[in-house]
Amino acid sequence: MVNEIIAVASGYLLGSIPTAYIISRRVTGKDIRRLGGGNVGGLNTYREVGPLPALVVGLVDLGKGAAAVAIAYWLLGVSPLFVMLAGLAAVIGHMWMLFLKFSGGKGMGAAFGALLVLMPVYGYWYGLLIIIAVIIIPFVFTRNVALSMGIGLLFLPLITWLITQSGLATILAVTLGALIGIKFLPTARTAWSRDKNARAFIFDDGKPHQGPGE
Repeated sequence: MVNEIIAVASGYLLGSIPTAYIISRRVTGKDIRRLGGGNVGGLNTYREVGPLPALVVGLVDLGKGAAAVAIAYWLLGVSPLFVMLAGLAAVIGHMWMLFLKFSGGKGMGAAFGALLVLMPVYGYWYGLLIIIAVIIIPFVFTRNVALSMGIGLLFLPLITWLITQSGLATILAVTLGALIGIKFLPTARTAWSRDKNARAFIFDDGKPHQGPGE
């Protein structure tokens, strides 16, 4: 069980790297948790710091999830269960970062980074294409990144079941979606109270907002 423990622990530690916090400090000298909605993630970095820093944050956050899965699969050679748990641990680490006293982001970047490696290595690359399509279609109409990725995660358990027929993988997909949903609930409530109508809530105008959690 040593490799299995290392896989999960390393996933959590990778997820805990506070990319948005580090980049924001370097670029503005400010704490990203005190800017905009306070979320330690790429979208808040984009709104409050700029597109280039946000691109760096997004790529590194994707890399955290991808690295967690890659280390578990190739370096440690653990079973599929623990490869998936390593990816989930990276997401949890991003949500509750050890290095920021357990504050953190929504986990979207780390989640999709893990999926980018996890699905192809087990031969389910077409499932990844389906998820990407599910995200792109609503994004084309709404320009709302968070909503589109949320829709992708909402369909993830169904896609997982259809392509793998694995109850365990499906349960982990449901767990992932539930954790991210819990993180997003305060944001959704704030955005709804701010926007006052469904159209403003769904369609992103690209302007900075001050609601918590964005």
